[in-house]
Amino acid sequence: MNIHEYQAKELLRAYDVPVPEGKVADTVEGAVAAAKELPGPVWVVKAQIHAGGRGKGGGVKVCRDAQEVKTAAEAILGMQLVTRQTGPAGQKVKKIRVEQGTDIERELYLAVVLDRGAERLTVVASPDGGVDIEDVAEKYPERIFIRRLDGSHHIWPFQARQLLFGCGLQQRQIGRGAALIANLVRLCVEKDATQVEINPLVVDRQGTILALDAKMNFDESALNRHPDIAALDDPDERDPLERMAAEIGLNYVRLGGYVGTMVNGAGLAMATMDAIKQAGAEPANFLDAGGGANVEMIRKGFELMLSDPGVRGILINIFGGIVRCDMVAEGVIQAAKSLGLKLPLVIRMEGTNAEAARKLLDASGLNLFGASSMAEAARRIAELTKEARQ
Repeated sequence: MNIHEYQAKELLRAYDVPVPEGKVADTVEGAVAAAKELPGPVWVVKAQIHAGGRGKGGGVKVCRDAQEVKTAAEAILGMQLVTRQTGPAGQKVKKIRVEQGTDIERELYLAVVLDRGAERLTVVASPDGGVDIEDVAEKYPERIFIRRLDGSHHIWPFQARQLLFGCGLQQRQIGRGAALIANLVRLCVEKDATQVEINPLVVDRQGTILALDAKMNFDESALNRHPDIAALDDPDERDPLERMAAEIGLNYVRLGGYVGTMVNGAGLAMATMDAIKQAGAEPANFLDAGGGANVEMIRKGFELMLSDPGVRGILINIFGGIVRCDMVAEGVIQAAKSLGLKLPLVIRMEGTNAEAARKLLDASGLNLFGASSMAEAARRIAELTKEARQ
């Protein structure tokens, strides 16, 4: 689960990580009032969405008087902000943070992230902050410094000092920086965060270290242990279809292609999407019906897929185990008839009650195509959606 920058900075403050003074607003008048309450003479107006690269998209403005704050707030509030992370559709800005300006001497990058391959938390630092860290890693990998934590998720002081020396901090700043890193690690461990990123971490002209920006992500499976974190969720920042899927208990992720998929089991879903790609088509979604699905849930999942205007064909790939194939067939038939389905539909079912499911589908009168294997199903839906691909 992601949270907004202003929420992340409140968490950082609670863990003794210095951040600039700031206030959140959702109106132009509120932004101007916030600026008047904050020390000047410079303020920064920042769009609050769950994405990085906001400055490049016009979502961050430096202001030097109240009129400039007003103009910036008018421009940013309500805009459809497009960044590398939002995709071409962008994200509507409903809140902004008005922040005290910082006299920056240098910018660094610092993050604590879960390295899933190493199965441990990892601290990443770089002297090149304020830019896309992916670009730095690609062009100048020697400027990325990494320390993986031990099994108790503890960072030793010498590890923190090594990272900071690598970033070129002065001796007098090393102690404060090491304490800051230790606090970030503690935040990650205590709140089950999978990412705490500060980009940039700045040193101002007085030598103070500040977190000028903050991005955090938390393990959704652990939110029951952290009601304070769960309360920070902003449903408006999630894709509407993904939000609807969560409400009915389905695992759904929109991918932007044109072949809708419904599968049971995350591994089978991933393999199905790979097969679709190998057949030359593009999956529109990841939809895992799971083991606890019933007829009504299958019907709603089918309707959910068709709510995506980009979908030009459907591939259903079910291996009946806990979920019976005939139950899936019933849900698909109900949804297809109620919606007047006209898109091509390819179905591959094996396992529990697969034969009964085929009989139901054959008697349904629907225009559908059967397949005996996943590869055959992927090739068939690719052929049937060829026009969309072209």
